[in-house]
Amino acid sequence: METSKSFQKLIRRGSNFLNCQYPIMCGAMTWISEPKLVSAVSNNGGFGCLAGGNAPVDILIKNIEETRSLTDNSFAVNLITIAPAYHEHLAMLKDQRLPYVIFAGSFPRDKEIAIAKASGAKVLCFASTESIAERMIRYGADGLILEGSEAGGHIGHVSTTILLQQVLFKFGDKLPVFVAGGMGTGKLMAHVMLMGAAGVQLGTRFVMTKECNVHQKFKDVFMRANARDAISTPQYDSKLPVVAVRALKNKGMQKFGELQLQLLLQMKEGKIGREQAQEEVEKYWIGSLRRAAIDGDIEAGSLMAGQSVGLLEREMTIKELITELVTDADCELIRLKSFFAD
Repeated sequence: METSKSFQKLIRRGSNFLNCQYPIMCGAMTWISEPKLVSAVSNNGGFGCLAGGNAPVDILIKNIEETRSLTDNSFAVNLITIAPAYHEHLAMLKDQRLPYVIFAGSFPRDKEIAIAKASGAKVLCFASTESIAERMIRYGADGLILEGSEAGGHIGHVSTTILLQQVLFKFGDKLPVFVAGGMGTGKLMAHVMLMGAAGVQLGTRFVMTKECNVHQKFKDVFMRANARDAISTPQYDSKLPVVAVRALKNKGMQKFGELQLQLLLQMKEGKIGREQAQEEVEKYWIGSLRRAAIDGDIEAGSLMAGQSVGLLEREMTIKELITELVTDADCELIRLKSFFAD
């Protein structure tokens, strides 16, 4: 589509870094960001991210090969540092020669980033605090994804507006920083990029695309939800550190609270250790998300969604979504240019 010179200038850094037409990333969502969705995003000018999740390494390799068969454009593979097969995922990088690797779940060690970079990949890491951003840069990250607590799924505790000031303003000149968490419109995309962002990452809005192969009940509950319905889970005791998860409130969220209490009791009784308890937590979320997104169990399954769920108006194609984001961002730049010209 035709866009203004101002827009083309604004997106140049992020587009060049990601080797795509528009620096609009589709976040890697377990069970959701599969080859067809990822390739459709990349084929329509955005940047798709394949979810490694909890997949056995042979399944992940198969998904990478399928994605490559569906698009000639750039995409990333997202590796979850707390997944059981994580070290196998790392080991396969040298043979797969991926162009981009995104670390998620927790934060990678310097040696793990080095392994990914040695394979030829550009590495992106999440930054949910200023200190984590500094550490990831020191470890060799090529780019950062600043993700505020408004996001869906596993989240940090700091809002996007604070991270813009702590991370983007401080490190945006040093390396590309992409903004996630609450991103839902092209107008906001224009403003965060004017602040120095190289691009944006969205997740919840891509769920509501026709190419997203989730259960229709999953989409229906997203369409009915308000922003306040997307709540984050609590941590009951520091003895069992858990990464907060933002999802729509339902029985599945209540059951997670009960699971934490059960695990804390088992830890107190010496039946399990902290690491095993944390693994049980992750197993719960992965299985629960599948029940909702794939099987359609919207009562007991996990409805991971960001607060941008309140911005959803209708289901659309990925082409329509990216066109809307780009057009609205461009219109906002033209409006601002006119405003300052007076």
